[in-house]
Amino acid sequence: MCEVTVEEQERDISNADLECPSVVDNGVMLVVKKSHVRPPLSVVLATVLYLAELVTAAVLCSLYRKTDDVTWMGFTITFTVVPALLIQLTLMFIHRDLGRDRPLILFLHLLLLGPVIRCIQALVIYFRAGKREDPYITISRKITLKKGDQIPLEWEIGQSERLLNTHRSAFKRTAVIQAFLGSAPQLTLQLYATIQEKYFLPARLTLMAITLISITYGALVCSTLAIQIIYDDYKIRLRPVAYLCMIVWRGLEIATRITALVLFSTALTHWMILVGMGSLLFFFFLPWVEFWAKKGTLVNDVEKNFSKLGTVMVLSMFTLLYAFINIFCWSAVQLDLNSDELIERKQRWDRLAMYYCGRFLENSILITLWYFYKSDFYEYVCSPLLAVQLLICYSLSVLFMLLFYEFCHPTRRLFKHNVHDCLHCVCCHRDTRDEQEPQVPSYSTTATLLLGQD
Repeated sequence: MCEVTVEEQERDISNADLECPSVVDNGVMLVVKKSHVRPPLSVVLATVLYLAELVTAAVLCSLYRKTDDVTWMGFTITFTVVPALLIQLTLMFIHRDLGRDRPLILFLHLLLLGPVIRCIQALVIYFRAGKREDPYITISRKITLKKGDQIPLEWEIGQSERLLNTHRSAFKRTAVIQAFLGSAPQLTLQLYATIQEKYFLPARLTLMAITLISITYGALVCSTLAIQIIYDDYKIRLRPVAYLCMIVWRGLEIATRITALVLFSTALTHWMILVGMGSLLFFFFLPWVEFWAKKGTLVNDVEKNFSKLGTVMVLSMFTLLYAFINIFCWSAVQLDLNSDELIERKQRWDRLAMYYCGRFLENSILITLWYFYKSDFYEYVCSPLLAVQLLICYSLSVLFMLLFYEFCHPTRRLFKHNVHDCLHCVCCHRDTRDEQEPQVPSYSTTATLLLGQD
């Protein structure tokens, strides 16, 4: 899931080449290893979350229909069908199915079952891998970090592993779409409906739990993709502790953010529309404003058959997804519409600090306004304690984010400055500033000096 290919060139490999343990390239020893086919766990997990949310939403819509809750049913269907359609289009776009004769696959995509057939294809490829020798092998050259040393390595990747990497890449994109265009609005809606109706439905609670897991997984995918893109020359492997730290960080951040939005919407419903649309439009137009400020030109290799209008539409959808991610959590990447990759390949610590400071301030304001304008439903809830708990949970998410970058980041040895250095510089700056300020003598000290002069 976290391996990145730096240079790839396909060539025929004879048996003599396979037995050679290492080759020399420009005086650098390159260790040649054979890549093992890894199970497509990310594909299976994304498919299970997709089906679970789809089935649970269908059951909940049937309950809404029985109770004549037309409004909740309409929004639930919208937040289920729209991202499902976008997922089908994404899978067909990545696998280029529109130009091929695949009627069964296209029919399953029309039934919103595209992820299921793709998952079955990935599992078939995995279980058939290794039964016959691949005639063509891709050489993947990467740099690995071991105890601070950078060691160049080469991996032999067969055709089965390449096909599985294509499926993994496609399902990473669909997981992000499902998380932030479907699951995040769905969780916000169902939590708001629960508070307004003042009772719990088992189907609704199940859907809320599934959507929270989906959003957290989508945020993890964003973080790992950001690391892969920024450090493209290195072989990335995350330890289980790093995943655990990211799960706590992302889970607390998303849960606190959605709770703050829902509480504010129950008190000031119309103002919530203004807050949501303002945040969406800000993050949507931010990459375009930077693009126009740099006087850039649109990329031409998004798709060869696209016109300028088609390219603008694809970039607009990409920017819309970026905006939805930043509404609920930190996207971990910055868009650069001037670049062919559309992603800025450097770590923007200033953007990270500005985002979390601004989001903490916004959440504090939303929670404070909810506290003063809350309805009578919260009489049986300790409102001050709930407000303090939300702020503490968001602070804990920031703390786990700092712990991840300080101790668990796979390329932390490449950082020029880490979190400890930044905090140390701030403290040293304060100490230096205090030493440079002239000390104003107190009244007793002044009197003592005068007496000494006499």
